[in-house]
Order: sequence, then C-alpha cells, then structure tokens
Amino acid sequence: MSPFVLPHGPISVLAIGAHPDDIEIGCGGTLLTLGARDGTSIHTLILSGTPERRIEAQEAARAFGTAEPPVIHDFPDTRLPAHWDTVKDALHAFQKEHPAPDVIFVPRPDDAHQDHRLLGTVVPTVWRGPTVLHYEIPKWDGDVGRPNVYLPLDPEIAARKVALLNQSFPSQHAHHWWDDEFFLGLMRLRGVEAITKYAEAFTTAKLTIEFGAS
Repeated sequence: MSPFVLPHGPISVLAIGAHPDDIEIGCGGTLLTLGARDGTSIHTLILSGTPERRIEAQEAARAFGTAEPPVIHDFPDTRLPAHWDTVKDALHAFQKEHPAPDVIFVPRPDDAHQDHRLLGTVVPTVWRGPTVLHYEIPKWDGDVGRPNVYLPLDPEIAARKVALLNQSFPSQHAHHWWDDEFFLGLMRLRGVEAITKYAEAFTTAKLTIEFGAS
C-alpha cells in the first residue's frame, strides 16, 4: 500500500454531515489528527438538528478543533431527499464561503440512510476539484463496505475521539449501539486493514496525484 502524502503547511478542510454526530463518528479521529497540523482550518456544515442536538453539535465542533462554529440548518431528519432543491442551495451557499478546500469529508453515496446518501451524491457536484473522501457511519443497516482510503490513528487520538463523542453527545447515550467498543471496534478493524492499530477509512471516486518539488 503506497501512502498518499498531504502537502506540507496549512490545509483547508470541510466536513459535512446530515445530522449532529455524523461528522465526529465518521471522521472525528481524522479531524483531530489534521487539526494538530499548524495552520489547518476545519469548517463544518450540518443539515439538520433539534435545538438540543444543535447545542451538542456546537460543543462537538469546539472539541474536535473546528475553526469556527458549525453552520447548522433545520431540515427535517430523515427527509432530506424531499428537500433536494433547498439542500443543494445550502451546499452552494457553503461552497461560496469555502470554494477551494484541500479535502472534503462527507458521507458515502451508497450509505443506506437516505440523508447520508443524498449528501454523498450531491456534494461532488457542488465542489469540483477538491479531493472528496466519503466517511462511513456504522449502524443497524449493516452497510459498511470496502473502503479504499485509510488514515492511521495514534491510539491516543482514537481514545480521545471516543471520549469526546461521549462528552459531546449525551442525548445519544441511551441508544443500544452507543458504547466505547462500538467506536473502537470499527477503528481497530480498519487499523488491521491499514497495517496499524487504529484507523478511519473512506472511499473516493476520484483522486488526482500531484508531484511536489523534489
């Protein structure tokens, strides 16, 4: 497996989720890792959320190192496809504010959840040029697939991700699937696939390789 090397120096990162906690579950360890690089800026967009969950999303954004509070819309949960036009307008408005990031994180276009699937399909049509990495959100549907991009995580980062998820999203603790083993287990599985302890995994449909100065 040959590594894809990020450029040296500051990078601009966008992370987009349908719901509060999507981003942090899907790529929270990656955001913590990238955020440790000097000059990295992370901006997030969330398409839905109750008042309680909006507060949680704001707390999570601070904890995971975003450059500013998340942009949060109030589209109804599980109904994003019915609001296709206005969702696309919201994405274009965010694109005008952040036209040329180095990398964008968004759900997979084949995700079983209709809200995730819509974003995974539409985002690459709004930003043309930046690398788009689709994160995975494990759930009841059993739809995690075969990723083709991995970011190894330091064990301390993996543990910190889980701690911050628990800290930031107390409203989700009652779910039967919400526990440390669930989050660490997937990172451990992806770590095995990446020949490391822990990793987060992504899919991408298109990747441009540029050779820097020698």
